Amino acid sequence: MVETSDESVRGAFERLAQRVRDELAAAGLPLVMPGLSPELAVGAEVCVDTWNHHFHGEEPEVVVRWKVSPQLRSNAMEDARLRRVVTAAIRQSGEVQIAMAAAVIAILSAAGFTVRDRDNDLSPFDVQVLAGPEPGRRPGWAFPDEGLVPPGGPENA
Repeated sequence: MVETSDESVRGAFERLAQRVRDELAAAGLPLVMPGLSPELAVGAEVCVDTWNHHFHGEEPEVVVRWKVSPQLRSNAMEDARLRRVVTAAIRQSGEVQIAMAAAVIAILSAAGFTVRDRDNDLSPFDVQVLAGPEPGRRPGWAFPDEGLVPPGGPENA
């Protein structure tokens, strides 16, 4: 089977997303694994967002968002739906997401990634990963003598 251009582009972004997951795991952060039930999701969720690619022809984006506990998430959403004022749950959820976005940016920047706050009004706490570390850079968590092969093979190092 021949890989189409869209599949090739998606594959490159999926490999970048996996490298982001590796770095966040190395830092000790819990990760939301792809396909996990939303009711169980807690921690850093790393995904490839293709919405703008499909509708505007822009490149996909690797995005990191922090998932607070399902109960806090549910309470904040219910408070927002019913009261439309800032409650303890809304405040705590927002502050946690702000703090964790800053932590994700610091962790990934230290590992050589190019990252920034994502400019998206619908997801104001998301982090956008623009690029991975320089090719050939060994992750700080890898053993010096380890023959580390990055996701997708050595050409993606």
